[in-house]
Amino acid sequence: MHLSAEHQDGRLTLRLLGEWRALELPAIRQELAALQPGAAREILVDAGGAERLDLSGAWLLREFLAQAARGGARQVSFVGEPPPQLALLERTLRGDAAGAADKPAGDEQEPSPVAAVGRTAVGQWRGVRDGLDFTGRVTMQLLRAGRSLRRLRLTSVTRHVYDTGITAIPIVSLIAFLISVIIAYMSAQQLRNFGAEVYVVDLVTIGVLRELGVLLTAIIVAGRSGSAFAAEIGAMKLNEEVDALTATGVEPIEVLVLPRILGLMIALPLLTVIADGVGLAGGALLCKALLDMPIVQYFARVDAAISSTTFWAGLVKAPVFAILIATAGTYRGLQVRGSSRELGRLTTVAVVQAIFLVILADALFAVLFMEIDF
Repeated sequence: MHLSAEHQDGRLTLRLLGEWRALELPAIRQELAALQPGAAREILVDAGGAERLDLSGAWLLREFLAQAARGGARQVSFVGEPPPQLALLERTLRGDAAGAADKPAGDEQEPSPVAAVGRTAVGQWRGVRDGLDFTGRVTMQLLRAGRSLRRLRLTSVTRHVYDTGITAIPIVSLIAFLISVIIAYMSAQQLRNFGAEVYVVDLVTIGVLRELGVLLTAIIVAGRSGSAFAAEIGAMKLNEEVDALTATGVEPIEVLVLPRILGLMIALPLLTVIADGVGLAGGALLCKALLDMPIVQYFARVDAAISSTTFWAGLVKAPVFAILIATAGTYRGLQVRGSSRELGRLTTVAVVQAIFLVILADALFAVLFMEIDF
């Protein structure tokens, strides 16, 4: 069964069910032929129940609605937004160029300052609206995927864990080591004047575990993997591969966005743990070389310096940072259209926004932890 119909007070409510694909066209045609939309003045289409809808199914639905309109239906509407496949067909039949709707209308003369401010405000509002729309779609798709392991695409998630996590271990370890050495060296130079060299261990331990380990790791991953997400998806947009997925009834967010978000949510906490361990090891080596502090004494002081929440205060940030980085990269990648220059620009925007969001979230975490004494 591919549809259900309900006639009420001159309205025909049509609910799509199952798969509307090319293989199912004969059965769908028979079910549509059994309907009698001629008496309906209004047709309401609910496409939310369709598991898959490709261009062939969308074309058949369009033909049925056009026939109903010729038969007397004065209004055709959809529950929510029309299917993107149907919208793609309408744009193609009208001959619209990609991105033509995004060009501002009006004359070519220089806009007044007030008009420029207005256009900037409207552009910023549209950006916020589109970002919220993307976040909502990702959330809803994640909830749908949670009902089926097949929709989570574990093979793709595993590949992204390898790409964003395993291959990043060398650079993350190197940065964590060097930063811990720098902190230990600067702290030792100052605390030596007060005879408090032992507190170098406290500074290195708390600084690395609570803040620098996860923050530097997130910034490295943002520059490394956030840009890769934007570039990969942007190249697919330029090659019309994303449109091909939509045309075959596959949801691009399920295939391209969710595996990257889930993969990074797994990889970033693991990288954070590695960065914490390497950072403490770097501090131990510098304390041994510069302060002649035995390794056993160093780790005894580490154990005394940390509380029960020091390690977790840094680790709980990692999944949040991963979501921000992956969302910024995939969102900007899906915005690419027109040219390779746009691909480069939006890749840069994705990295900058990811780093900004990570630092902003870290500041909010700092305030939150201070308020709850975590």
